[in-house]
Amino acid sequence: MGLTRRLLMLLFAPLLALMVAPVLGTGSAVAAPQAKTISIAQARGLPVGTVVTVTGSVTTPSGAFESSFGDKGFGLQDRTAGIYVSLHSDVHAYPYRRARITGTLRDSSGLLTVVPADPSDVELGHKGRPVKPERVGTAGVGEATEGRLVKVVGRITQAPTSDLPYGYKLSVDDGSGPVPVFVNVQTGIDVAGLKQGQRVRVIGFSSQFGTHYEIDPRSPHDIAVVGAD
Repeated sequence: MGLTRRLLMLLFAPLLALMVAPVLGTGSAVAAPQAKTISIAQARGLPVGTVVTVTGSVTTPSGAFESSFGDKGFGLQDRTAGIYVSLHSDVHAYPYRRARITGTLRDSSGLLTVVPADPSDVELGHKGRPVKPERVGTAGVGEATEGRLVKVVGRITQAPTSDLPYGYKLSVDDGSGPVPVFVNVQTGIDVAGLKQGQRVRVIGFSSQFGTHYEIDPRSPHDIAVVGAD
């Protein structure tokens, strides 16, 4: 019986070594499990200072709002909500690309953001489905839409004025109440042709600065003069 046991051990020893080696390695630690992913809506309900992991589709290019935000971050949205990812390094995120983010929830002048500790905490994946902007009334841009991609149609009630070096600001109203629109320098949007009274369609990131909510368009395609519906 003892001989049989020894023979079995000799036969199976190489197999056992192969099975154990990838787990233990040579002087290496076992890899830590990935953090649990939650929805962006769940993350938005947690206290500032909480570390979260979220996934979604990129809605704004890296650094599109750098002149006013002071960073090279981007918008992220899933089926439940949206949020701004604040980074000082350009990770070259662009709209519709999938991303997985681990970071700490922070308040930036009223805007809820998630701040990765390192650029490596941003995992960019393949291109996903386009995020369609949500059509809202101008007065409907607020806490409920913050972090999302939104679209409004209304008349310019305040023509563009300079707020350089940060950008330009104007107001649009569809009759429900005005919403500020902030045009960052990096977007390349030419505001020279925008006049008071024009009916425009504006798409952009639903943002907040201080006590007021605003729309931040991403590119020249996000502002267009339109006719009647």
